[in-house]
Formats: sequence, structure tokens, C-alpha cells
Amino acid sequence: MYQLQGFDPHTFLANYWQKQPLLIRGGFVDFIDPLDEHDLAGLAQEPDVDSRIVSNQGQKWQASQGPFEDFEPYCQGKWSLLVQSVDRYLDEASDLLNAFNFIPRWRLDDLMVSYSVPGGGVGPHVDQYDVFIIQGKGSRRWQVGAAKPLTELQPHPLLRQVEPFTPILDEVLQSGDILYIPPGFPHAGEALSDCLNYSVGFRAPNQQELLSSFADYVLDQQETSQRHQDPGLSLREFQHEITRQDKEALRALMLKAFDGEGFDQWLGSFLSEAGPAPSDNNHEFQMVTTEQISAHLQAGLPVVRRLDVVPLWQQPDPGQTDLALYLNECRLPTRVSLRPWLDKLLGSPAWQYAGDMQEADFQALCLLLERLIRHGYWSLG
Repeated sequence: MYQLQGFDPHTFLANYWQKQPLLIRGGFVDFIDPLDEHDLAGLAQEPDVDSRIVSNQGQKWQASQGPFEDFEPYCQGKWSLLVQSVDRYLDEASDLLNAFNFIPRWRLDDLMVSYSVPGGGVGPHVDQYDVFIIQGKGSRRWQVGAAKPLTELQPHPLLRQVEPFTPILDEVLQSGDILYIPPGFPHAGEALSDCLNYSVGFRAPNQQELLSSFADYVLDQQETSQRHQDPGLSLREFQHEITRQDKEALRALMLKAFDGEGFDQWLGSFLSEAGPAPSDNNHEFQMVTTEQISAHLQAGLPVVRRLDVVPLWQQPDPGQTDLALYLNECRLPTRVSLRPWLDKLLGSPAWQYAGDMQEADFQALCLLLERLIRHGYWSLG
């Protein structure tokens, strides 16, 4: 279990989140790396894992995309191995993300882990998302500059860097230290010894992504096929003119697509994440009953979540007794009163019932778990 120390989330959100960088010394006391470089190399050999090696030898940058069968040709000079979405493959890495649960779960993207030899790094660059960088074993020097325009460089087709900058923060991180960097602040890290770093990244969809996804959803929905109507049309002076009334009528027609349950369904599907259906990736279905689940939970046994599943629910409207849980296109209604337990269930790779629910809520939870298990996203541990 990873818990932040000496850190006030209220102060952080008010003064630093998306405003300025922050160094958190000793954010994790006696930090234990959830994996080592050999584990990371093993992940980088898997075809479904997003990995790369970045090296700098004689001031020449190289970058290679995984999977890797042989590391020797790529690990030359000052190099780093980087693996994305490690939280989808390792229970302990998923637990590490829970230390940052003061940020809404839908904003959290993934845990990227890197291993670097002395001098290794990816060069000065700018990210368009928030990131917490946790220092594991070893040490790394980090420099962060002010958020201002910088000339972009591309020393290799797979690398985007920026010109050198004047740092406003220049610090060496030791095991357990954490560096928060908001979007738009240039930064560069250089390993001072063999080291592991854990980058907790946050998603920030742009308008293009949102509109493109929503447009795809709308194209599949019959209720969004309403046509423009103008029964009050009158004679006009100019035939080729689009009037303000035309413009507002067409804008209103488009905005109607954003109203109602259709928008809620799309948003829940877009912001939640789930891996491929079990039939596509060898996950087994468990055929269970609510009675079996009830006995399992009351015996103190865990229910286990697939690590590639990140379900979410939308805040219910006032007076509603049900909420909708989303896993991509899967929508499962359940009781609003389950929220305190549901949050813990969804955030835990393995969750055990503490015997603290009213009977009606407990039965509703068993029913929900039956559906989650039958969909292949949870299992009885």
C-alpha cells in the first residue's frame, strides 16, 4: 500500500494543480519499487505492451519501438527503457496509482515506468498533460523551466524535444521523492545512477478528440437523424444569404444531439476504459450466482478486477436512486447508496468485503458483481 506523506491535497489543488511545479521531498517514506529493471525488460518483450528505448551516444539521439527480443543493439551509450501502462499488468503498480486518488479517476491515464543508466533520459521536452514523477531506486537530476513558448526540435522521428531552457527548478530526486509538473512546463531528467522512475500521467482530451468520438457515436444513433425544418420560411431579399436565423436554427439542431441520455451514454463510454472483450483476449467467463458471490464475500475472500479495466459512473441527478456504471459500451445500473463501497471496489485490484453494509445494499452489490463477473471483468479470487 502506497500512501503520500507530508502532503495536503487541498493545498496542492488550490496552489499547484495546473499552475506551477512542485517538489515533494519524501512523498513516499521507505519507498519500495513495485518491480525491477528485469521485470520491466520482460514487459518490453511482450507484443501487446507499448515500450521504447531512447539512447544518446556521441550527441546522436536514437529511439526504437518495442517489443524487443534482443536489447543489446539498442542499449548503447546513455539509454533509457520506457514502458507505458504498467498498471495494466502489475497489481503493485495499480496500487501505486491509488495514492493519487485526490484527482478524479477519469483524468488518470496510466503509469509509465522507465529504467535509465547514468546519463540516460529523453532530452528536454514539453508534455500537454499533468504528471507526477516518482523516484524509485537510484537518483535523477530534474530541471523544469517556465511555461513559455520554446522552439521544437525533432532529433529523431520518434522524439520530440525543445530547445535548452533556463530552469526555475533544478533538483536531484532520491528514492521516494516526487516531482509534479503541470502541462506546458519544459523539463528534462538525467539519471545520475542506474535508476527507476514512475510517471503518473493524466489524460486531457482536446476538442478534436471529444468531437470526433461523439460524432462517431452520433452516426450510429437513430435518434440523432432529425432533419432541419423551416415551416415558417418567408421570402428573402438575397437568395444566397445564410441568415442569422438559419445559423441559429442549424446550431440548435446540432446542440440537440448533446442533450439527454445519448450524451450521457457516449460520455460514460468515452471516459471509461476496458480491455478487449474476454472472447478476444482469452479471459474466462465465470458463471456464478448471487448466492455464491454472497457466500464468497462473507467468507472474507476477495473479488479480483482485471487490471485493464477502469470503470466509472456518472453523478446521478437529484432524487435518482440508481446510477450507471460504465465499462466502455457496457452500462450497468446499480443503487446510488452503493457509492462508498463501489469506489473502493473499483479502485482495488483485489477487494474484500468488510461486513459493513445493510442487507439491501449487500444484495445489490452481489447482483452487480454477478454481472461484472459474467462480463469477464471481475472474478472470484
